[in-house]
Amino acid sequence: MKRLARTAIILGATALLTACDPPAGNAIAVNEVTAPERADDTVANRADADAAKSILRPVEDEVAPPEPPPVEPVSLTISFADRGITLSDDAKTALDGLIAAPAMVTGGAITLRGHSDSRGHDGDNLVASRRRAEAVADYLLEKGVPRERMTVIALGENRPVAPNAKPDGSDDPEGRARNRRVEVEVQPPPVLEAGEDAPISNAATAEE
Repeated sequence: MKRLARTAIILGATALLTACDPPAGNAIAVNEVTAPERADDTVANRADADAAKSILRPVEDEVAPPEPPPVEPVSLTISFADRGITLSDDAKTALDGLIAAPAMVTGGAITLRGHSDSRGHDGDNLVASRRRAEAVADYLLEKGVPRERMTVIALGENRPVAPNAKPDGSDDPEGRARNRRVEVEVQPPPVLEAGEDAPISNAATAEE
C-alpha cells in the first residue's frame, strides 16, 4: 500500500509540472515573433538618433576662395633733365617697370601730364610739355599699351615742383630740371555692374 501511494504521489507531481510548462511549439512561436519586433525597434531607435544628430549638427558652409587684393592706382614721374623731349634710358627702364604694375595689366586709364620749366615763351613751353607727354605715350604704345587708354595733358610751366630761380633772382638749373617732367598716373579699371560693358575712352590732348 505504501508503495502504491508513493507512486501515485510521484505521478501526480509529474503531471502537475507538465501542465505548468508551455508547449515547445509555443516557445518557438514566441521567439519567432519577438525577435523581429526587437530588431525593428533597434532600427527605429537608430534612425531617430541619426535624425537628431542631423538636426543638431551645424551645416558646414563651403569655403569660398579668397578674393584678390584690390588694384591700387600707380604713379610715376619721368624726368627730362636735358631740356629735350627724348626719353633717357633710365626713363625707359622706369616705364618698363610701370607696364608690369597691376593697374596697367588690368587695363586702367592712363593720364600723362607734361610740364616744362619757366625759361622761354609760355606758348613754347606749353608745346614742349605736350611733346614730352606724347613721347611717353609713344613709348607705351610701342610696348603694346592701347592708345585709347591714354590721355595727354599739357601744363607748360604752370605747375612747378621746384623754384626756377634762386632767392637772389639768379637761375636755378637744378630746379628747372626737376620741373621738366611727365607725370604718369594709372587708375585701376572701373568696377562694373553685372552685364555692364567697360567704357572706352578716346585718346585726348588737353591743356589746363
